[in-house]
Amino acid sequence: MGNVGGNRNYGYGKQLAWAGKNALADRYGQGHFSTRATHEERWNQFVHFLKDEGINDARKITPTVLNKHNQLLKELVSKGEMSVAYAQNRLSTVNVILETMRKDTVLTIKPAQIIGQRSHVRSTIPATFKTDVLKAITVKHGQNRTMLIAKLTRDLGLRFKEASLLDTRKALRQARQHGRINITQGTKGGRGKGSDRWIPVSNQCLQTLKAATLMQGKEQNLIPPERNYKKWRVHRYNQWRAMTNQTTINGFHDMRAAYACERYQAITGYPAPVITGKRQADKALDKKARTILAQELGHNRTDVVAAYIGSSK
Repeated sequence: MGNVGGNRNYGYGKQLAWAGKNALADRYGQGHFSTRATHEERWNQFVHFLKDEGINDARKITPTVLNKHNQLLKELVSKGEMSVAYAQNRLSTVNVILETMRKDTVLTIKPAQIIGQRSHVRSTIPATFKTDVLKAITVKHGQNRTMLIAKLTRDLGLRFKEASLLDTRKALRQARQHGRINITQGTKGGRGKGSDRWIPVSNQCLQTLKAATLMQGKEQNLIPPERNYKKWRVHRYNQWRAMTNQTTINGFHDMRAAYACERYQAITGYPAPVITGKRQADKALDKKARTILAQELGHNRTDVVAAYIGSSK
């Protein structure tokens, strides 16, 4: 890409957020959309921090500034308000963009040394495990498309892309006929023949699907026809951050984790280990629940489920 104008932000643009986006395009090219979008989201969080510090140019970022940001994330992790993995990812994004802008590794940090080793076992209760959290946001912001996407991820354990591409009219018909729906669009890694992914539908989910069909209208999904998925994802992620910035909700993954915890209890009769701090169901029942959840969440391995419901020990 080269210099896009001026010296501010090492020539990547006058605004920090825009400069970060340009740096990512320079690093990854026009491909790797998902990677660039994820980095952009995390970079914007760092930009908010910098603005609070009175910094509007990446050239003014010093080791002292980075250390203050590092300590902030470390404190959030220690309070249980942010996961180790997410904090590490935030710092990794800062590394990626600053290295691209500066063309050196002078300010590069090691996330694991600062935050600690990440664990793939969830240790904090999902903020949206209690459904009144989402209800409170609905009351404040209304039943818009972003809210409906969030509810679909919570009620069905879907990824953001899966919820966005879901044909809610078809899903509602399946739910009424079978009491469950089959997820086929937006799945991670693609699916082979015979790999149906059926998910049970609760009464609450039925209400969400009804509201979503009204919003969807004659379209194929909740994405408006004037937007492609790329533009939709960026816009909705920004809107969701604005709607939840006063809460402890940690992205759309929090909704999937809440769904998994709720389903675990429905299957086993016991709260998920992350809720109680240890496994209460016997090993065989716990394994059965994890096998079911792995399929419903769209994973091929049961060990991944620990990131949603906690340890099996």
